[in-house]
Amino acid sequence: MKSGTEPISALISAAAARRIADGTHDDPFSVLGPHRSDGKTWLVAHDPGATSLSAVTRSKTVTLTPIPEAPSVFYGEIPSDEAYRLQGKADGKSWDYDDPYRFGPVIGEMDEYLLSEGTHRRLWTVLGAHVMTHEGTPGVHFAVWAPNARHVSVVGDFNWWDGRRHVMRRRGSTGVWEIFIPEIGEGAHYKYRIVGADGAVQPLKADPVGFGAEHPPETASIVRDIAGYGWSDNRWMTERDGRNARTAPISIYEVHLGSWKRRHDEDGRMLSYKEAAVELVDYVHEMGFTHIEFLPISEHPFDGSWGYQPVGLFAPTIRHGPPHEFRDLVEAAHDKGIGVILDWVPGHFPTDAHGLAHFDGTALYEHADPREGFHKDWNTLIYNYGRVEVANFLIANALYWLEEYHVDGLRVDAVASMLYRDYSRSEGEWVPNVHGGRENLEAIAMLQRMNTTVYGEVGDIMTVAEESTSFPGVSRPVDTGGLGFGYKWNMGWMNDTLDYIGHEPIHRKHHHHQMTFGLHYAFSENFILPISHDEVVHGKGSMLARMPGDEWERFANLRAYYGFMWGHPGKKLLFMGCEIAQPSEWRQAGEVDWSMTQYPNHRGIQRLVRDLNTLYRATPALHYKDCEADGFEWIEANAADDSIYAWIRRGGPEDPPVVVICNFTPVERRDWTCGLPQAGKWREVLNTDASIYGGRDRGNLGGVTAGGTGSHGQPASARVTLPPLSTIILAFGA
Repeated sequence: MKSGTEPISALISAAAARRIADGTHDDPFSVLGPHRSDGKTWLVAHDPGATSLSAVTRSKTVTLTPIPEAPSVFYGEIPSDEAYRLQGKADGKSWDYDDPYRFGPVIGEMDEYLLSEGTHRRLWTVLGAHVMTHEGTPGVHFAVWAPNARHVSVVGDFNWWDGRRHVMRRRGSTGVWEIFIPEIGEGAHYKYRIVGADGAVQPLKADPVGFGAEHPPETASIVRDIAGYGWSDNRWMTERDGRNARTAPISIYEVHLGSWKRRHDEDGRMLSYKEAAVELVDYVHEMGFTHIEFLPISEHPFDGSWGYQPVGLFAPTIRHGPPHEFRDLVEAAHDKGIGVILDWVPGHFPTDAHGLAHFDGTALYEHADPREGFHKDWNTLIYNYGRVEVANFLIANALYWLEEYHVDGLRVDAVASMLYRDYSRSEGEWVPNVHGGRENLEAIAMLQRMNTTVYGEVGDIMTVAEESTSFPGVSRPVDTGGLGFGYKWNMGWMNDTLDYIGHEPIHRKHHHHQMTFGLHYAFSENFILPISHDEVVHGKGSMLARMPGDEWERFANLRAYYGFMWGHPGKKLLFMGCEIAQPSEWRQAGEVDWSMTQYPNHRGIQRLVRDLNTLYRATPALHYKDCEADGFEWIEANAADDSIYAWIRRGGPEDPPVVVICNFTPVERRDWTCGLPQAGKWREVLNTDASIYGGRDRGNLGGVTAGGTGSHGQPASARVTLPPLSTIILAFGA
């Protein structure tokens, strides 16, 4: 049946039809789809591949009329109040489909308000690609923020990457564009075709809030349905507040998942999330660590960035599997009583053409001025934290990982680079803040708001700052002027102690203060002691390679250092491979050198780390007051000539104290008088010179008995044997 004879000019002008045909109409929903006029329903439709187009309803099939000036645009009268489908024909072929322009908006008024205000905490529930049923029809809703665009199209494998087919609807003043495309779903590949205000077509853009992506080097986003995962970790979720607390034992195993272990029988591929859920989780559990920290798993284009230059902040990298399989990994960790921390990168993003750079034809996510918007160290772009929508994007992303993936914490990368406008910049290369200072007030406000939001919404998680300066109050509450993080990496402790232990023992007396200096500020923040990936890469060598001396001395030095670290106030972090004294430094294209565990010395270090974790977790004096000054007391801090350190660790009122003694010379010291806080039996609960660790079993035959003669300002004392290059730990009580 032919359509009615309503003049085309009453429905659409020839100029508008041409803009629809070439995909340049600014408001296609005002033209396309069904429209009521004078009691009739008129349909305007566009199909660039059709030579004829019909509307098929319950009661009839209406052959639509092509517009002469734009023959891919068709119109006609259709029955009122009847659903229709479009049927196209060309070259002897036909196809039928639901018209995306017959559907109303998905984004509601409250969402619009929050988007405009930059306060939509769950931004990912509105933007991105969502599999849903809308107005009774299954499909995918796409929404993207591009406020300065002239028009935006979704292109993908479902529309031949043709920017003319699915031009989106602008949502008022929000800067957001949306469209519901019926009959597509999970697995569809897509990008956004954005035309800037000046008419220039941008490179096709991946979805900033996309939940999945293609395997690099391909760059398209992939529709992933992240709803409906059946979590079964309720017990962990109700108990984890105590697992992340300042009083809890926290020992973190830092992992780059791509190089922890490889499948050599399958061309050296990386482990999948599901494989890691068994192999990695079981190993971490066996080694006694309390948490796994993953280097960034957000989607990133370049393996060599280790994930620190992400493009898809809302997408777990496809290198190891789809989103639900990452959830399998998190849940497996929780089943074993292990928390999961993700490295999170809000400090910068890469310049890749498919990413956020110049997203809508303008400097949208980044600062336009390179003195504020370009990172010289990493050749990356810096977020414009003062723009409310950008801050909202980042804060919502932090909440996304905590809520959608039950992640237990976020370690925020490169915080120092965010806090200071002159970070790694010379005079004249940076812009002062409104007060003329160097602090990045907008970044500070974003971090404070992020911490306030995630602790307020989720509460029982942890946020950790990698912050390498003395910026005050990093792990103090926002309402007292702090940044609001739960913990801060103690970079000063790490640098000082690694420098000290790298010296030949004969020279250590000249650097004695490097091991004690950290105690001057140890309780100014809630510190984590990090031996991270950054310390075993870029020519720094492995932990073992940093140690001086012959083979035995190098292993003994490392054992003593780990004993010092686990006995020192502060939570612990150790990068993968360091627990087996891997000889070579980390290579992201390789794997941990697991073959080393066949050798006794390496196996001994591994056993020591496991026993240190076990002791640390089981002994409140070693963890309960990690962040409290009254949990620590020096016994001996000034024995520089002998390179000996001794101190007391205390827990709660009912917890017996522990004493840690380190001897950083290769000289055995017999009958060394050590002051002790109580008379009685002190058990030697750990000795890094034990033969099971690769030592020679020199020590105190299981313990010492302290008498009433005081020493070192303590009421009791005992004579102890300090093996060469060793740490011993004594616990009070039989």
